Amino acid sequence: MSALFRSVPKLAIVVPCYNEEEIFPYCLRELTVILADMMKDGLIQAESFILFVDDGSKDATWKLIQKAVSDSSCVQGLKLSRNEGHQSALLAGLSSICKMVDAVVSIDADLQDDINAIRSMVKAYRSGYDVVYGVRENRQADTWFKRTSALSFYRFMSKMGIEQVHNHADFRLLSQRALEALLLYPEHNVYIRGLVPMVGFASTEVFYVRHARTAGESKYPLRKMLALALEGITSLTVFPLRFISALGACICIFAFFAIIYVFFMKFSGNTVHGWSSIVLAIFFMGGVQMLSLGIIGEYIGKIYLETKKRPRYHVESFIRNESHD
Repeated sequence: MSALFRSVPKLAIVVPCYNEEEIFPYCLRELTVILADMMKDGLIQAESFILFVDDGSKDATWKLIQKAVSDSSCVQGLKLSRNEGHQSALLAGLSSICKMVDAVVSIDADLQDDINAIRSMVKAYRSGYDVVYGVRENRQADTWFKRTSALSFYRFMSKMGIEQVHNHADFRLLSQRALEALLLYPEHNVYIRGLVPMVGFASTEVFYVRHARTAGESKYPLRKMLALALEGITSLTVFPLRFISALGACICIFAFFAIIYVFFMKFSGNTVHGWSSIVLAIFFMGGVQMLSLGIIGEYIGKIYLETKKRPRYHVESFIRNESHD
Protein backbone atom coordinates (compact mmCIF):
# COMPACT_ATOMS: atom_id res chain seq x y z
CA MET A 1 0.00 0.00 0.00
CA SER A 2 2.85 2.39 -0.62
CA ALA A 3 1.54 4.10 -3.72
CA LEU A 4 -1.05 6.83 -3.34
CA PHE A 5 -4.23 5.86 -5.15
CA ARG A 6 -7.03 7.58 -3.26
CA SER A 7 -8.00 11.08 -4.32
CA VAL A 8 -7.46 14.11 -2.12
CA PRO A 9 -10.03 13.76 0.69
CA LYS A 10 -12.46 16.19 2.19
CA LEU A 11 -11.43 15.95 5.83
CA ALA A 12 -13.24 16.81 9.05
CA ILE A 13 -11.51 17.13 12.42
CA VAL A 14 -13.98 16.41 15.22
CA VAL A 15 -13.15 17.87 18.65
CA PRO A 16 -15.35 17.06 21.69
CA CYS A 17 -15.28 19.94 24.19
CA TYR A 18 -16.41 20.17 27.81
CA ASN A 19 -15.57 23.31 29.79
CA GLU A 20 -12.59 24.12 27.56
CA GLU A 21 -12.74 27.92 27.53
CA GLU A 22 -9.17 28.20 28.81
CA ILE A 23 -7.62 26.05 26.13
CA PHE A 24 -10.07 26.66 23.28
CA PRO A 25 -8.26 29.67 21.71
CA TYR A 26 -5.03 27.65 21.57
CA CYS A 27 -6.84 24.60 20.19
CA LEU A 28 -8.61 26.66 17.51
CA ARG A 29 -5.41 28.41 16.45
CA GLU A 30 -3.32 25.25 16.19
CA LEU A 31 -5.94 23.19 14.34
CA THR A 32 -6.71 26.05 11.94
CA VAL A 33 -3.02 26.35 11.09
CA ILE A 34 -2.53 22.62 10.47
CA LEU A 35 -5.73 22.50 8.40
CA ALA A 36 -4.63 25.46 6.26
CA ASP A 37 -1.14 23.97 5.79
CA MET A 38 -2.57 20.64 4.60
CA MET A 39 -4.86 22.46 2.19
CA LYS A 40 -1.91 24.45 0.86
CA ASP A 41 0.14 21.29 0.39
CA GLY A 42 -2.71 19.58 -1.47
CA LEU A 43 -3.19 16.85 1.15
CA ILE A 44 -6.88 17.69 1.73
CA GLN A 45 -9.62 19.55 -0.09
CA ALA A 46 -10.27 23.24 0.51
CA GLU A 47 -13.75 22.37 1.82
CA SER A 48 -12.29 20.50 4.79
CA PHE A 49 -13.29 21.78 8.21
CA ILE A 50 -13.11 21.49 12.01
CA LEU A 51 -16.20 20.50 14.00
CA PHE A 52 -16.26 21.45 17.69
CA VAL A 53 -18.80 19.51 19.74
CA ASP A 54 -19.88 21.23 22.95
CA ASP A 55 -20.83 18.50 25.41
CA GLY A 56 -23.07 20.67 27.57
CA SER A 57 -20.30 22.93 28.86
CA LYS A 58 -21.06 25.19 31.82
CA ASP A 59 -18.49 27.84 30.92
CA ALA A 60 -18.09 30.05 27.83
CA THR A 61 -17.00 27.22 25.50
CA TRP A 62 -20.10 27.41 23.29
CA LYS A 63 -19.83 31.20 22.95
CA LEU A 64 -16.23 30.78 21.81
CA ILE A 65 -17.31 28.14 19.30
CA GLN A 66 -20.03 30.45 17.96
CA LYS A 67 -17.52 33.24 17.49
CA ALA A 68 -15.06 30.90 15.78
CA VAL A 69 -17.79 29.77 13.36
CA SER A 70 -18.74 33.37 12.52
CA ASP A 71 -15.07 34.27 11.94
CA SER A 72 -14.07 31.27 9.82
CA SER A 73 -15.64 29.25 7.04
CA CYS A 74 -13.65 26.17 8.03
CA VAL A 75 -15.16 25.88 11.52
CA GLN A 76 -18.48 24.32 12.46
CA GLY A 77 -20.14 23.84 15.83
CA LEU A 78 -22.52 21.35 17.38
CA LYS A 79 -24.04 21.79 20.83
CA LEU A 80 -25.61 18.98 22.87
CA SER A 81 -28.53 19.86 25.12
CA ARG A 82 -26.74 18.47 28.18
CA ASN A 83 -23.52 16.79 29.22
CA GLU A 84 -23.60 13.23 27.89
CA GLY A 85 -19.95 12.24 28.31
CA HIS A 86 -16.95 12.20 26.00
CA GLN A 87 -17.87 9.06 24.06
CA SER A 88 -21.43 10.20 23.29
CA ALA A 89 -20.23 13.68 22.32
CA LEU A 90 -17.68 12.17 19.97
CA LEU A 91 -20.31 9.93 18.38
CA ALA A 92 -22.63 12.92 17.99
CA GLY A 93 -19.96 14.78 16.07
CA LEU A 94 -19.02 11.78 13.93
CA SER A 95 -22.59 10.93 12.99
CA SER A 96 -23.48 14.54 12.13
CA ILE A 97 -20.84 14.80 9.39
CA CYS A 98 -20.57 11.19 8.22
CA LYS A 99 -22.13 11.84 4.79
CA MET A 100 -20.32 15.13 4.31
CA VAL A 101 -16.68 13.99 4.26
CA ASP A 102 -14.33 11.35 2.89
CA ALA A 103 -12.42 10.93 6.15
CA VAL A 104 -12.64 12.15 9.73
CA VAL A 105 -10.03 12.62 12.46
CA SER A 106 -11.06 12.72 16.12
CA ILE A 107 -8.88 14.48 18.67
CA ASP A 108 -9.30 15.89 22.19
CA ALA A 109 -9.41 19.64 22.72
CA ASP A 110 -6.38 19.69 25.02
CA LEU A 111 -4.18 18.87 21.99
CA GLN A 112 -1.89 16.67 24.03
CA ASP A 113 -1.98 14.45 20.97
CA ASP A 114 0.44 15.70 18.32
CA ILE A 115 -1.60 17.39 15.58
CA ASN A 116 1.29 16.95 13.13
CA ALA A 117 0.45 13.24 13.14
CA ILE A 118 -2.73 14.14 11.24
CA ARG A 119 -0.58 14.64 8.13
CA SER A 120 0.71 11.07 8.42
CA MET A 121 -2.82 9.83 9.00
CA VAL A 122 -4.08 11.46 5.81
CA LYS A 123 -1.16 10.01 3.84
CA ALA A 124 -1.95 6.55 5.25
CA TYR A 125 -5.60 7.03 4.25
CA ARG A 126 -4.59 7.92 0.69
CA SER A 127 -2.43 4.78 0.66
CA GLY A 128 -5.56 2.70 1.17
CA TYR A 129 -6.03 2.43 4.94
CA ASP A 130 -9.53 2.97 6.33
CA VAL A 131 -8.52 3.13 10.00
CA VAL A 132 -5.39 4.93 11.20
CA TYR A 133 -4.67 4.79 14.93
CA GLY A 134 -2.69 7.51 16.67
CA VAL A 135 -0.43 5.63 19.10
CA ARG A 136 1.76 7.15 21.80
CA GLU A 137 5.44 6.27 21.59
CA ASN A 138 5.85 6.55 25.37
CA ARG A 139 4.23 7.90 28.53
CA GLN A 140 7.03 10.12 29.79
CA ALA A 141 4.65 13.08 30.12
CA ASP A 142 2.47 11.11 32.58
CA THR A 143 2.92 10.71 36.30
CA TRP A 144 4.19 7.42 37.66
CA PHE A 145 0.71 6.53 38.88
CA LYS A 146 -0.92 7.20 35.51
CA ARG A 147 1.75 5.25 33.63
CA THR A 148 1.39 2.28 35.96
CA SER A 149 -2.41 2.32 36.01
CA ALA A 150 -2.59 2.66 32.19
CA LEU A 151 -0.22 -0.26 31.66
CA SER A 152 -2.21 -2.38 34.12
CA PHE A 153 -5.43 -1.38 32.38
CA TYR A 154 -4.25 -2.46 28.92
CA ARG A 155 -2.91 -5.74 30.27
CA PHE A 156 -6.13 -6.41 32.17
CA MET A 157 -8.32 -5.69 29.13
CA SER A 158 -6.11 -7.89 26.96
CA LYS A 159 -6.38 -10.76 29.43
CA MET A 160 -10.14 -10.57 29.18
CA GLY A 161 -10.03 -10.87 25.40
CA ILE A 162 -10.85 -7.25 24.54
CA GLU A 163 -9.12 -6.18 21.34
CA GLN A 164 -7.78 -2.65 21.43
CA VAL A 165 -4.63 -0.88 20.34
CA HIS A 166 -2.10 -0.42 23.14
CA ASN A 167 -1.44 3.24 24.07
CA HIS A 168 -4.24 4.44 21.79
CA ALA A 169 -7.13 6.57 23.05
CA ASP A 170 -9.49 8.42 20.68
CA PHE A 171 -6.99 10.04 18.32
CA ARG A 172 -7.63 8.29 15.01
CA LEU A 173 -8.64 8.68 11.38
CA LEU A 174 -11.63 6.83 9.93
CA SER A 175 -12.61 6.68 6.29
CA GLN A 176 -16.25 7.29 5.45
CA ARG A 177 -17.02 3.59 5.05
CA ALA A 178 -15.26 2.71 8.32
CA LEU A 179 -17.22 5.45 10.09
CA GLU A 180 -20.49 4.21 8.58
CA ALA A 181 -19.68 0.72 9.85
CA LEU A 182 -18.90 2.07 13.34
CA LEU A 183 -22.20 3.93 13.47
CA LEU A 184 -24.07 0.68 12.80
CA TYR A 185 -23.35 -0.39 16.38
CA PRO A 186 -26.50 0.78 18.20
CA GLU A 187 -25.56 0.10 21.84
CA HIS A 188 -25.61 2.86 24.42
CA ASN A 189 -22.95 1.23 26.57
CA VAL A 190 -20.26 2.65 24.29
CA TYR A 191 -16.49 2.13 24.38
CA ILE A 192 -15.35 3.44 21.00
CA ARG A 193 -11.70 2.40 21.20
CA GLY A 194 -12.90 -1.19 21.66
CA LEU A 195 -15.52 -1.01 18.89
CA VAL A 196 -13.26 0.38 16.15
CA PRO A 197 -11.11 -2.80 15.88
CA MET A 198 -14.34 -4.80 15.49
CA VAL A 199 -15.20 -2.79 12.36
CA GLY A 200 -12.35 -4.39 10.45
CA PHE A 201 -11.03 -2.82 7.22
CA ALA A 202 -7.37 -2.12 6.56
CA SER A 203 -5.72 -0.38 9.51
CA THR A 204 -2.31 0.96 10.47
CA GLU A 205 -0.70 2.98 13.25
CA VAL A 206 0.96 6.39 13.39
CA PHE A 207 3.28 6.97 16.35
CA TYR A 208 3.71 10.32 18.08
CA VAL A 209 4.92 11.89 21.33
CA ARG A 210 2.16 13.10 23.63
CA HIS A 211 2.58 16.59 25.10
CA ALA A 212 1.71 17.99 28.52
CA ARG A 213 -1.64 19.78 28.80
CA THR A 214 -1.25 23.47 27.95
CA ALA A 215 -4.12 24.83 30.06
CA GLY A 216 -7.19 23.77 31.99
CA GLU A 217 -7.74 20.55 33.89
CA SER A 218 -7.89 16.97 32.67
CA LYS A 219 -11.44 15.79 31.97
CA TYR A 220 -10.42 12.24 32.84
CA PRO A 221 -9.57 12.02 36.55
CA LEU A 222 -9.19 8.61 38.18
CA ARG A 223 -12.93 8.28 38.82
CA LYS A 224 -13.83 8.79 35.16
CA MET A 225 -11.00 6.55 33.99
CA LEU A 226 -12.33 3.73 36.16
CA ALA A 227 -15.86 4.38 34.87
CA LEU A 228 -14.59 4.22 31.27
CA ALA A 229 -12.80 0.95 32.02
CA LEU A 230 -15.99 -0.51 33.51
CA GLU A 231 -17.90 0.66 30.43
CA GLY A 232 -15.41 -1.09 28.17
CA ILE A 233 -15.48 -4.33 30.16
CA THR A 234 -19.26 -4.60 30.36
CA SER A 235 -19.80 -3.61 26.73
CA LEU A 236 -17.23 -5.87 25.09
CA THR A 237 -16.80 -9.04 27.15
CA VAL A 238 -18.66 -11.50 29.41
CA PHE A 239 -15.39 -12.59 31.03
CA PRO A 240 -16.43 -11.42 34.53
CA LEU A 241 -19.55 -13.61 34.35
CA ARG A 242 -17.48 -16.58 33.26
CA PHE A 243 -15.02 -15.84 36.04
CA ILE A 244 -17.88 -16.02 38.56
CA SER A 245 -18.87 -19.42 37.15
CA ALA A 246 -15.27 -20.65 37.38
CA LEU A 247 -14.93 -19.32 40.92
CA GLY A 248 -18.18 -21.00 41.93
CA ALA A 249 -16.97 -24.30 40.47
CA CYS A 250 -13.66 -24.04 42.37
CA ILE A 251 -15.45 -23.30 45.63
CA CYS A 252 -17.75 -26.30 45.08
CA ILE A 253 -14.75 -28.55 44.48
CA PHE A 254 -13.05 -27.17 47.59
CA ALA A 255 -16.24 -27.68 49.61
CA PHE A 256 -16.53 -31.29 48.39
CA PHE A 257 -13.04 -32.15 49.64
CA ALA A 258 -13.69 -30.18 52.84
CA ILE A 259 -16.79 -32.31 53.52
CA ILE A 260 -14.75 -35.49 53.03
CA TYR A 261 -12.13 -34.15 55.43
CA VAL A 262 -14.78 -33.24 58.03
CA PHE A 263 -16.31 -36.74 57.90
CA PHE A 264 -12.87 -38.30 58.12
CA MET A 265 -12.01 -36.24 61.21
CA LYS A 266 -15.45 -36.99 62.69
CA PHE A 267 -15.13 -40.75 62.43
CA SER A 268 -11.51 -40.70 63.57
CA GLY A 269 -12.48 -38.78 66.71
CA ASN A 270 -10.13 -35.85 66.03
CA THR A 271 -12.69 -33.07 65.72
CA VAL A 272 -11.71 -29.70 67.17
CA HIS A 273 -14.42 -27.53 68.65
CA GLY A 274 -14.30 -23.87 67.69
CA TRP A 275 -16.02 -21.12 65.77
CA SER A 276 -13.14 -19.31 64.00
CA SER A 277 -13.18 -21.52 60.92
CA ILE A 278 -16.96 -21.25 60.65
CA VAL A 279 -16.94 -17.46 60.95
CA LEU A 280 -14.13 -17.12 58.39
CA ALA A 281 -15.99 -19.39 55.99
CA ILE A 282 -19.19 -17.35 56.38
CA PHE A 283 -17.41 -14.04 55.79
CA PHE A 284 -15.52 -15.47 52.81
CA MET A 285 -18.60 -16.87 51.12
CA GLY A 286 -20.59 -13.74 51.95
CA GLY A 287 -17.95 -11.59 50.26
CA VAL A 288 -17.85 -13.86 47.19
CA GLN A 289 -21.63 -13.78 46.92
CA MET A 290 -21.86 -10.00 47.24
CA LEU A 291 -19.11 -9.49 44.66
CA SER A 292 -20.80 -11.92 42.29
CA LEU A 293 -24.17 -10.23 42.73
CA GLY A 294 -22.53 -6.86 42.07
CA ILE A 295 -20.98 -8.02 38.80
CA ILE A 296 -24.18 -9.70 37.65
CA GLY A 297 -26.17 -6.64 38.68
CA GLU A 298 -23.88 -4.41 36.58
CA TYR A 299 -24.63 -6.47 33.49
CA ILE A 300 -28.35 -6.57 34.25
CA GLY A 301 -28.32 -2.80 34.68
CA LYS A 302 -26.67 -2.39 31.27
CA ILE A 303 -29.29 -4.68 29.71
CA TYR A 304 -32.04 -2.63 31.39
CA LEU A 305 -30.68 0.60 29.93
CA GLU A 306 -30.19 -0.92 26.46
CA THR A 307 -33.76 -2.23 26.27
CA LYS A 308 -35.14 1.26 26.88
CA LYS A 309 -33.57 2.37 23.58
CA ARG A 310 -33.26 5.95 24.75
CA PRO A 311 -31.37 8.36 22.48
CA ARG A 312 -27.69 8.78 23.30
CA TYR A 313 -27.94 12.57 23.09
CA HIS A 314 -30.03 15.52 21.89
CA VAL A 315 -28.57 18.14 19.57
CA GLU A 316 -29.52 21.64 20.66
CA SER A 317 -27.78 23.50 17.85
CA PHE A 318 -25.68 22.88 14.76
CA ILE A 319 -24.04 25.93 13.23
CA ARG A 320 -21.81 26.59 10.24
CA ASN A 321 -20.64 29.61 8.33
CA GLU A 322 -22.75 29.92 5.17
CA SER A 323 -19.74 31.18 3.26
CA HIS A 324 -18.50 27.57 3.57
CA ASP A 325 -21.00 26.49 0.89
